Amino acid sequence: MTETSAPIISFAGLEVAAFESRNAKEIASLISRHGGVPRVAPSMREIPLSENNAAFEFASELLEGRLHAVIFMTGVGATTLLAVLESRYSRDGILQGLSQTTVVARGPKAVRALRDFGVAGILPVPEPNTWHEILRELDERPRGVELNGSRIAIQEYGAANDALIAELKRRGVEVLRVPVYRWALPEDTAPLEETVEALAEGRVPVVVFTNGVQVDHVMQIAARKGLQKRLPAALKASIVCSVGPTCTEALLQHGIQVDIEPEHHKMGILIHEAARRAPALLREKAQGGAKPRSRVAVADEPSSGKAAAEPRWHNSRFMKACRREPVDATPAWLMRQAGRYLKEYQAIRARTPFLELCKNPDLVAEVTVTAAEKIGADAAILFADLLLIAEPMGFQLEYDKGGGPWVTPALRSPSGISGLREVEPQDSLAYVFEAVRRTRAALDPATPLIGFAGAPFTLASYLIEGGASKSFRHTKALMFRDPGAWHNLMECLARNLVKYVNGQIAAGVQAVQIFDSWIGCLGPGDYREFVFPHMRRLFQGFTPGVPVIHFGTGTGPLLEDMRNAGGSVIGLDHHVDLDKAWRWIGFDHAIQGNLDPAVLYADLPYIRERVRKILRQAAGRPGHIFNLGHGVLPDTPVENVIELIKMVHEESQQMNEAAAE
Repeated sequence: MTETSAPIISFAGLEVAAFESRNAKEIASLISRHGGVPRVAPSMREIPLSENNAAFEFASELLEGRLHAVIFMTGVGATTLLAVLESRYSRDGILQGLSQTTVVARGPKAVRALRDFGVAGILPVPEPNTWHEILRELDERPRGVELNGSRIAIQEYGAANDALIAELKRRGVEVLRVPVYRWALPEDTAPLEETVEALAEGRVPVVVFTNGVQVDHVMQIAARKGLQKRLPAALKASIVCSVGPTCTEALLQHGIQVDIEPEHHKMGILIHEAARRAPALLREKAQGGAKPRSRVAVADEPSSGKAAAEPRWHNSRFMKACRREPVDATPAWLMRQAGRYLKEYQAIRARTPFLELCKNPDLVAEVTVTAAEKIGADAAILFADLLLIAEPMGFQLEYDKGGGPWVTPALRSPSGISGLREVEPQDSLAYVFEAVRRTRAALDPATPLIGFAGAPFTLASYLIEGGASKSFRHTKALMFRDPGAWHNLMECLARNLVKYVNGQIAAGVQAVQIFDSWIGCLGPGDYREFVFPHMRRLFQGFTPGVPVIHFGTGTGPLLEDMRNAGGSVIGLDHHVDLDKAWRWIGFDHAIQGNLDPAVLYADLPYIRERVRKILRQAAGRPGHIFNLGHGVLPDTPVENVIELIKMVHEESQQMNEAAAE
């Protein structure tokens, strides 16, 4: 393509808000050169620490060889700190002290500042230069650093990185904080206040953030003016641009979704990428009900009186199939699609215990989104565990190395049932709801997010048996011996599960799956007597309008009763034929399933043959969601999983086209 025929990259006259202070003129110039109207409101003021006792304490520790590592977080901070030290100590002495420890530099600016000072042997943190990468480098114990029992100094850049400090302390590190300067609001906040008001009123179509402190200060001004709730809501109609992961994390923590984050985290690249993509994204939002605002002539469309269009996930294949609407291709997702067969998951689990992973919203979001994107699934399912609700009810929850759960004390008596705690999910399970919010923000807007919970019977069996079971003898003994206590337990579980599931829905999941993993151990008569009333009550308590998948294993004899209990989608295991099962359930329900997970160990031609068989059984009828009959097995070849999703889409599209002809 010649230079004259290259596409024009321009904001096309859009107003662009930015909050740079030190680089205010530079970012204004960049926005103007890219065809935008800059609105730069400085948001930060750097205040050096006049009596920096912490810096000299650090120097003493460094020169006496009592530090195992030093983390330099910023270039300006490193330069400032070294200058402070040099006012009292010789440069050679400082360099000698640094040579005897591990010097970690977060990003190229910190590396450059240290090299300019003469520091050698620097350990650079790879992109995207967040605290996660710092921790990963230290976990690999460079140059013999043993974290447990070590002392590590962190040069701070205006604010402490509480997450990094907490993770280091959890690893047994004694952390020495070394503040160099602190951030404050600018002395004149009028421009910042005016810009925050304009954003909250929807008058600025594009906004760019170049660090996390800017986000915090913008929200601080919003709170001061009573706009802390209105601002994030208004920004949904604007294009929000973030320079990189740390800044994005700050935005997500305030409930602000990011539309643009460049691959390379530089201010110039951010403005270039924003100019390239923002106009088209604004048009997309306008078509979805969010009206763009611009400083150029954009005709105001007369109000149609119609409600705002549904979000992008609403008309996804998965959601349409839940509603039994026609789709261009059968949607597919897999139970345990975020699991041990993925090397990305294995890497996280190698350094993070299972329960700790479940309670870390950032890692949950990473695992959930990575899995869905890697295999090309039509829906993501929140990474969590069925038994998380057990802890706030008064149980201790542990997992062995193989991932199996252990619940103590085992619930074996009526007195134990009467002593169960009532769950307040917004307090005790808040980490799950925060994981939902962060996952939803990180996920493709067109991809639905599925929440989940265990069904009352399955939860009861874990609590009574103390873990997994083959015979369920303790569970059945209590059920048969003391029906009153059993029903009290089931009522308690159903009541608390309703609150838990509705909390996930409120936090942002688009659908829910209820796992009754062990219900197949019961016959139809026992199901109807001991389980059905509680399942009915459970489904009736869920937020109306949200698709609910009702899944169990070994449920062939129970399918009609499960349908009557509730759920807009009935999940099938691989022990039934899909076409026969759908007839039993009734075509007024959507169904999900049901490839045998072990088929994924076969060669690709055989996998395709089995996919075709299930699709033929579905017969192109609206309401089929392709899934396995149970979860992905741990050592399943990941390439086969990826190909499976492609096969489902390809084969179902071909069948749909053939039927149309």
